[in-house]
Amino acid sequence: MEEKPNYSYISQLSGGDKDFEEQLLDVVRLELPQEIENYKKHLQTKIFDRAADDVHKIKHKISILGLEKSYQVAIDHEDRLREEVLDEELYLKFEEILEAMMTFIKKA
Repeated sequence: MEEKPNYSYISQLSGGDKDFEEQLLDVVRLELPQEIENYKKHLQTKIFDRAADDVHKIKHKISILGLEKSYQVAIDHEDRLREEVLDEELYLKFEEILEAMMTFIKKA
C-alpha cells in the first residue's frame, strides 16, 4: 500500500485547534475497531448488505485519515458487496487499508 494515513485532513478541519484534533482522533480510536469487527463478522456470515453498511461507515474514517486513493477502493468494495459479490482483490486491498489505519491510530 503506497498511501499512508496522515493528519492533513484533520489539520485542515481543525484550523490548528489541537484539542479538536485530539477529539476527532478519539472518536476514530473508539469507533473504528468496532466497525472493523462488525465488518469482519458480517463478511464471515456472508451478510453482504450489512458488510457494505460497515464499509460505508469506515469510509468516513478513511477520508478523515487523508487516504484519498483508499477511499475509492472502499467505494468500489462497498458497491460490490451491495451486489452480493466478494471481490477478492478489493477485499485484500481493503484489509491492507484497515491494517494501516489501525496501526496509525494506535500510534497517534
